[in-house]
Amino acid sequence: MNTKSIVLGLTAIALVTVSCKAQSNDRQRRQGPPSVDEIFEQMDEDEDGLLSEEEVKGPLKDKFTDIDTDEDGFLSKEEVEKAPKPKRRGPR
Repeated sequence: MNTKSIVLGLTAIALVTVSCKAQSNDRQRRQGPPSVDEIFEQMDEDEDGLLSEEEVKGPLKDKFTDIDTDEDGFLSKEEVEKAPKPKRRGPR
């Protein structure tokens, strides 16, 4: 093997290592709860800016009537923002 091949190989290994570390850090930062905008992007199937009980899943579905403070049968972004946050489950 010549020196040029060794240097290229080591550079490639370093780049892959740095890339994997960056991806791992991104995943760790995103482990917290989703933002209100992310919730609506994922659940607002009819894209009307409101979440019906049929559209929601998880803790929002379990607490739908508590979160729906104006009792119109839909969750607005404001109502979701004001909703109590679910408790964390165990250590990260």
